[in-house]
Amino acid sequence: MKELLDMQRTHYASGATRRPEVCVEALKKLQISLRKHEAGLLRALEADLGKSPEEGYMTELGATYGELRYAIRHARAWLRPRLVPPSMGQFPGFGRVFRDPYGVALILSPWNYPALLSLVPVIAAVATGNCAVLRPSSEAPKTAECLDAILRESFTPQHVSMVLGDTGVARRLTALPFDKIFFTGSAAAGREIMAAASQNLVPVTLELGGKSPVIVAADADIRLASRRIIWAKCLNAGQTCVAPDYVLVQKDVESALLEALRLQIEAQFGSDPLESPDLPPIVNRRHFERLEALLRDGRLICGGQADARTRKIAPTVLTGIDNQDPVMREEIFGPILPVLPFLSMEDAIKSVRSRPAPLALYLFTADKDAARHVTRDVAFGGGCVNDCAMHLAGPRLPFGGVGESGMGAYHGRAGFACFTREKPVFVASTAVDIPLRYAPRKGRLPVLKRMLS
Repeated sequence: MKELLDMQRTHYASGATRRPEVCVEALKKLQISLRKHEAGLLRALEADLGKSPEEGYMTELGATYGELRYAIRHARAWLRPRLVPPSMGQFPGFGRVFRDPYGVALILSPWNYPALLSLVPVIAAVATGNCAVLRPSSEAPKTAECLDAILRESFTPQHVSMVLGDTGVARRLTALPFDKIFFTGSAAAGREIMAAASQNLVPVTLELGGKSPVIVAADADIRLASRRIIWAKCLNAGQTCVAPDYVLVQKDVESALLEALRLQIEAQFGSDPLESPDLPPIVNRRHFERLEALLRDGRLICGGQADARTRKIAPTVLTGIDNQDPVMREEIFGPILPVLPFLSMEDAIKSVRSRPAPLALYLFTADKDAARHVTRDVAFGGGCVNDCAMHLAGPRLPFGGVGESGMGAYHGRAGFACFTREKPVFVASTAVDIPLRYAPRKGRLPVLKRMLS
């Protein structure tokens, strides 16, 4: 692994990856290879995670193509130095701000969206002139195998490489002095990554998770809200970092929402959701058993069925939940949805603020003032008004967390900023040299005050 890092560092130092035309050409090769392997990648996602081809394309490949197109279109402009006019104290002269790639980036991706969350950071790293080492999750081996073939076709090993292996491999990689670490996964693992990175003072971006709430106000369109909540909650069987984790609903419409959620589960997954091809299994037995234990909390409104053989859990709505129940003490990461009532919007906001800032927050309301209040005054990574999960569906909005839900952001231009640092350069005039700054300075204070104040 150290040899791979040294090889990529030598390649980066040659300047071969930094020219804008090289960045764009590399992304175009990735685009061609991804198209070539599209069918195989969809089969791999189905084999690893039980995702239907439709869900695999909608949630992974489609978004990846969007990031590729956006980066190819804008990379040259992003890489141009920015001209900055001088302040009074700098006159005569001007500034330039260059965006410098970090060098060699380590990208650690998770199992739940193994194609999307591997390729989108790679796209950002390559678009900005970095070299990259990708370590995908060992929980999605078929997808990792397909990704390896795609990357080998698209890049030289000196430019982008993949390292396969378990968490032990990830730990050995994070102990190396990479120039940047990008990690997507749990908060617990994120703490380990940050601790390891601190030994070499490596900058990190952490995309984590948390309990992302949905707030449903009394004036919300209940049918639309329930439809969009169930859609987002059940993508990848709830194994999504921005899935609605729990619902806070205004007491006046609690009964109506519970019934609407029940009807939407049946409409989207049929009378026997465990037989639906649109409901993937839970990734492994450990997570299945953890989720099955959470089904005991509160009062069951609908769902609750679980099949240990297929590791499927039916979309489940729970009520009568207390904040001290296990289902409210951890990120659920499965198709279980607790619903808790509130009396006023301030009560809902207070409830959200009582927990660490979530990765996402979703608000359903017709009140624009309430929407402004929540989106402006509550800390969260990103979110939606009258929808769920759609804020990360394109490259034009940054995506990232805050506090325990992460640090840093990417997607589109934010991804460009994530894998570069600003390098300011001041270009001084040689034609004019103002003597005011030089010693002796006695008696010049009034002039300095007029110029610099």
